[in-house]
Amino acid sequence: MNRAIVHMDLDTFFVSCERKGNSELIGKPIIIGGGDRGVVASCSYEARYFGVRSAMPIKMALRLCPEAKIIRGDMDLYSKLSHEVTEIIEEKVPLVEKASIDEFYLDLSGMDRFFGTYKWTQELAEKVLKNTGLPISFALSTNKTVSKIGTGEAKPKGHMEIPEMMIRPFLDPLSVRKIPMVGEVTFQTLSRVGIRTIRTLADVPADVLQTLIGKNGIELWKKANGLDDTPVVPYSERKSISSEHTFTDDTLDISAIKSLINGMAEDLAHQLRREKWLTSTIVVKIRYANFDTETKQTRVSYTSADHSISQCALELFEKLYTRRMRLRLVGLKVTGLVHGEYQMNLFEDTQEMMSLYQSMDKIKLRFGQHAVGRASGFNFPNK
Repeated sequence: MNRAIVHMDLDTFFVSCERKGNSELIGKPIIIGGGDRGVVASCSYEARYFGVRSAMPIKMALRLCPEAKIIRGDMDLYSKLSHEVTEIIEEKVPLVEKASIDEFYLDLSGMDRFFGTYKWTQELAEKVLKNTGLPISFALSTNKTVSKIGTGEAKPKGHMEIPEMMIRPFLDPLSVRKIPMVGEVTFQTLSRVGIRTIRTLADVPADVLQTLIGKNGIELWKKANGLDDTPVVPYSERKSISSEHTFTDDTLDISAIKSLINGMAEDLAHQLRREKWLTSTIVVKIRYANFDTETKQTRVSYTSADHSISQCALELFEKLYTRRMRLRLVGLKVTGLVHGEYQMNLFEDTQEMMSLYQSMDKIKLRFGQHAVGRASGFNFPNK
């Protein structure tokens, strides 16, 4: 039995959410992002026409499209509408993977025995639009890679079916950039040896690709040939991520405790970015020497930035630690998570701050969690 895998993607999701509440924004170039020194989190197709792209500095975007309207963004609204779409899809589909805040994979294998899978998916997309006002594109094929590429080609407000016999004719003329795992570095490496289309890439022997770009060469060759057996993983939200530290000896060293909290915040923020989460709630926990345990929490704008989490955690600790008594444990938890592709709070962070976090994350992924960090997080001897 051939697999039937659908990729669904909400069109310019952040922009569509804003337009849902303000019809005057329809048809105008819109940029979602924060401040003159911030970056573009999302933009409308009208802005893309002028060359505006996600992660571009706001200043550069405005030089390309001076008429664009800047909107700061509202992750609470986007999260709420994302959950509404998720509920509609989960109600109808037996196996759903929520890949990001606005992106879904559906496994409809075997459903053609009862009704046309493509027509059924069209009706589901129409239901999403009717019930939420959010346009959604999709593609149906035999695996996740081809379906995802198909959705990109169908956008905006489009849909397509790519049966097995049409996979190579569909993929061959496209740029290698269309393959999800091809980033700028890989594209430049392939371009230097004349590989710019998927057809050319698919015809290169797999072992040659592995020599050229390393361990991912075989996987890239498979994708170029339309081969992908990655399963659709049932969707489930992670509730929280936490860290606790029990001191060897009960302590009154508040300066060192704050350093520990800074270190915890940095570790949790890195984990959030690595797993593509944003948090909306920070919780601090302390346990006194007599085993009395207290917690305090606060809501924050969705973030995965060290400095935001650390600042909040330290403020909570100041309010929570009210007795002049030794502490035996301190803990930090981030909860109220939203799963998405956005590796940091694009509405608040400057381009410089984003670059710093991206560099730190790369070092940590390569050399370990504590290979690099803020000096304020390394001062506690028992960390």
